[in-house]
Amino acid sequence: MDALLSFIFHSEEDELFVLDCMAYFMVFMAVCTFVSLLFENVPYGRYATSKYGFPVNVKFAWFVQELPSLLLPVCLVVWTSSAKTSRLPNQLLIMMFLCHYIQRALIYPFLIRGGKATPFLSFFLAFIFCIYNGYMQVRYLSHYAEYPAYWVTHPSFIIGSVLWLAGWLINLHSDHILRNLRKPGETGYKIPRGGMFEYVSGANFLGEIMEWAGFALAGHSVHSAAFAIFTAVVLASRAVAHHKWYVNKFEDYPKKRKALIPFLF
Repeated sequence: MDALLSFIFHSEEDELFVLDCMAYFMVFMAVCTFVSLLFENVPYGRYATSKYGFPVNVKFAWFVQELPSLLLPVCLVVWTSSAKTSRLPNQLLIMMFLCHYIQRALIYPFLIRGGKATPFLSFFLAFIFCIYNGYMQVRYLSHYAEYPAYWVTHPSFIIGSVLWLAGWLINLHSDHILRNLRKPGETGYKIPRGGMFEYVSGANFLGEIMEWAGFALAGHSVHSAAFAIFTAVVLASRAVAHHKWYVNKFEDYPKKRKALIPFLF
């Protein structure tokens, strides 16, 4: 892996410049995505449509598209040499990233019950994004991120880590609620209840947004911030779309429930 990256980049300064450009480009793409999502929902799940390509089995799609965000970082850490990976702040941040994708790639897909097939274009773009982001996040953390020795006791790291953990737990619990909405043999949609769903329609999305916002606060880099911004744009749009869909479909949908932010929005 070191030899391959050395062949691609002439120096560490060149690679760091590319990583920075990747982060700024992700922010640009977040802006473009925000505009596009004003006109059409991300086409997967209940918004899937055949105009975006042939259907891909939902379990296969989630497993394959998320896997690069796990395998590529592991390869970067195991098969490349860097003193940064021996430093506690870098290790903890890498573990936050990997912890999410261990669950998302190796556990979540195989717990899905039913679920609509994913259009090929959505699957392909998610796969490319996970390669792009997996490399950008973990290559920066494992080789270039410089943190002072006291960083793990800094308020930004502590608050960010707590926010990440809270978001991760909310995301897991919300997914559990969604998986168990239907009894065996039942079909159709139901109103999710319990946990953060008592306050917002997009509880699972809120949890993931919190995760990466906390990761960005703890990581204190343009790379982690770009990921948090992109995630917030995509998932906030999806939460709003879900909320409108629920309100229109169910006459008894809870009136006080918001789309994404409890009591506010």
